[in-house]
Amino acid sequence: MENTPEQIQFPNLALEINKMVETDQDMRENNLKDDSWDDELDKKNTERIKEIIIDIGWPTVSKVGKSASVGAWLLVQHADHDVDFQLHCLDLMRKLPNGEVRPEDIALLTDRVRVNRGQPQLYGTQFRQIDGKHVPKDIEDIEHVDERRAEMGLDTLMENIARINSKYPLK
Repeated sequence: MENTPEQIQFPNLALEINKMVETDQDMRENNLKDDSWDDELDKKNTERIKEIIIDIGWPTVSKVGKSASVGAWLLVQHADHDVDFQLHCLDLMRKLPNGEVRPEDIALLTDRVRVNRGQPQLYGTQFRQIDGKHVPKDIEDIEHVDERRAEMGLDTLMENIARINSKYPLK
């Protein structure tokens, strides 16, 4: 259930984060159609999220509501140009009490940081295209990946692969 503006500490920041996410997602959706990528948008969003985190700490559910908290994670997920910042945010997220951030967001950002640092991922959330298929990037201890995924509220790796293949067209 989404918090109402009266229940969150920073409703104006929530609105701002949600607007940033909308712009981010519009750019990514348009890119699937016409290769209209804008690297500057990710950089601008990263700088603003950095400012927000300096001001209020990680944008948790109680601070900005569930939608904007997930949105903050998404914007950090797209900050591949600043892996140190991604790692800093991951550390902040891991320290939060249950209910303030989604475990699946921690799993996804964990994989993103590991892949960006040249390490195998833990949860199998990051993909590449090989021979006309979406294939997970290297996974550490793949025999236990579904156990780790379940602990973080994720579906199985095979279900994730099927979803990725149906959602994202091959280039």
